[in-house]
Amino acid sequence: MFNLLIIILAVILLCALLYFEKQGHRKAALPTKTLLSCLFIFTALVQSHPLPEYFYLLLIGLVFGLGGDVFLALPQEKMFLYGLVSFLLGHVFYAIAFFAVAQLNPWSGTGLGICLVLSGGIYLWLRPRLGSMNLPVLFYVIVITVMVVGAWSVIGDSQLAFPGRVIVFIGAVSFYFSDVFVARDRFLKPELLNRLIGLPLYYFGQFLFAFSVGLLQ
Repeated sequence: MFNLLIIILAVILLCALLYFEKQGHRKAALPTKTLLSCLFIFTALVQSHPLPEYFYLLLIGLVFGLGGDVFLALPQEKMFLYGLVSFLLGHVFYAIAFFAVAQLNPWSGTGLGICLVLSGGIYLWLRPRLGSMNLPVLFYVIVITVMVVGAWSVIGDSQLAFPGRVIVFIGAVSFYFSDVFVARDRFLKPELLNRLIGLPLYYFGQFLFAFSVGLLQ
């Protein structure tokens, strides 16, 4: 019941955030986005923690996600780089968390092959427009790819509980594609559509990660 209330509140805040984004109300969007991001941290905190190492690593990743959200919501140009670094560190901790609980298995290799092709294609798509951001974006692509491969390892590890494995995998894929829309908005075609699709994908992924701390075992 408590988790249902969290989900309802998250949906309300997300709808408000999308409305403010559509109206161009940055001053209203920033506190709404911050509150929504604080909520996924709170969600992780109130779950059971049968795997303490996984919980703490994931929690650190969520905190970096909050930092990235705040940076990207600020208008200054340098804030994008700060946001990129914050999310990158978050993905590092997510990847460590996934590989800490899951054994390498055939799904890991399958995921690696698929992610290398997909991430390579996305990077080549973005590269002509990256300019001075080429190396930071390339490094980010590598790190988020490793994170998703970690999620492939999780879903393929039958020693972990099935519901937790599924939501980790879906969360990682959602986060991955939300970043594609962030990159499209920043480097290719800035438009509201990127946020209308990217923000729900992003928060869906983060909340799934938060719920996973109580469901993997």
